[in-house]
Amino acid sequence: MVSSSVCSLVLARALSRGGTFAEIFYEDSRKFSMTLRSGQIENAATSRPCGAGIRVYDGLRSIYVYTCDVSCEGLLRAADRAAAAVTDTPKTMDNIVLCDRPAANIHPIVTPVLSVPAGRRAEILRAVDGSARAVSNTITQVTAGLLSKEQHVLIANSEGLYTGDTRVYTRLTCSAVASDGTENQTGTNNPGAMMGFELFDSRVNPEEIGRSAAKSAVTMLDAPYCGAGEMPVVIAGGFGGVIFHEACGHSLEATSVEPGMSEFAGKLGQQIAASCVTAIDDGTMPNEWGSENIDDEGMPTTRLTLIENGVLKNYMVDRLNGLKMGMAPTGNGRRESYAYAPTSRMRNTFIAAGKDDEDEMIRTMGDGLYAVQMGGGSVNPATGEFNFAVQEGYLVRDGKIVSPVRGASLIGKGAQVLMRIDRVGKEMTMGQGMCGSLSGSVPVNVGQPTIRVSSLTVGGK
Repeated sequence: MVSSSVCSLVLARALSRGGTFAEIFYEDSRKFSMTLRSGQIENAATSRPCGAGIRVYDGLRSIYVYTCDVSCEGLLRAADRAAAAVTDTPKTMDNIVLCDRPAANIHPIVTPVLSVPAGRRAEILRAVDGSARAVSNTITQVTAGLLSKEQHVLIANSEGLYTGDTRVYTRLTCSAVASDGTENQTGTNNPGAMMGFELFDSRVNPEEIGRSAAKSAVTMLDAPYCGAGEMPVVIAGGFGGVIFHEACGHSLEATSVEPGMSEFAGKLGQQIAASCVTAIDDGTMPNEWGSENIDDEGMPTTRLTLIENGVLKNYMVDRLNGLKMGMAPTGNGRRESYAYAPTSRMRNTFIAAGKDDEDEMIRTMGDGLYAVQMGGGSVNPATGEFNFAVQEGYLVRDGKIVSPVRGASLIGKGAQVLMRIDRVGKEMTMGQGMCGSLSGSVPVNVGQPTIRVSSLTVGGK
């Protein structure tokens, strides 16, 4: 780590030609990945990225320089480069006194992945592969992966902050392909948590992960294509929350709100969703994939209510956009690594549990679609327009599930969908993913209970 005395020197150098604020973000990470494909371990690799980024505010403009040379001389050179871009009037700098502020750890780790013998790690992947292949002889390929990251960060700034954090992530991935010789269908399941190898003792069963991915692929292989039209749609919990994340969540980040590139800009205190909808972004959930102890600007993590009973209550705000908007940061400043300046990002973002019965949602929906698993898609944060593939879906006729269907997609606008949610189930579950934005790719949870949208455009073949 970088000592507080070195950080003081570097921060003073960064502000030597003017500027109102300076920050150092130092990172030392250890990454591990192992992949099994077609029954064979293809690779097992470790890496150790290490570096630092220096940020200076020139009014409301941000200057960012990063380097992998974390010696005192290397950091001072990076500070000089950042200072050279400042247009503010130079001023005499007082000594910057840093005060150590330890972050409370609410995400205890029991067994780091790299402390576990390689053979035991490989056993996890072989268990996934074997259970997936046992589902059906139509399973022609299984790819399983084990990923781990241990990230140590230090954050210091010209306001006197000196703090750090350790984040440990472990994730299991599975992709199973079913084929009838003419067509292929793929099922996936990729659970993860802010945990070590104890993930497989308490939370994730490798055999069940392989089985569920394979069953999804096999189910869709023989399914007829989905018809298109406007209809009620029930969206299952867990990764179904990706629609809220993409179509609405990004539009509530200050990254989109501050420049007016969000459909929800200027709507605090207004009703933007049905009264049965409450949405939360929570970085405090112990050991969850999108959690942290502090954000990448050194702010303590928070639980933030975004929408309460349909009313917009908060945006997700980082430090710089907060200055521009006249709002306090909310602990949402995140970045992939030292190579990125932070901006406002989601953490564990979900629609909160409601009071409705899930069976009743389907029983009273008439004809429609039951979307069990969501796939990829695209969204325009400025308008909220989205298009998402349904990885596993079922046709509903007269309130009864009739058959699986493939090729379905959900098309609409975020604000429109929020107002059309008329049922929210009792049990909220989450799914894990990686979210990309201006500050790189960060781990996030998406989640919701099973919900019903009264009317939504479904695209088919």
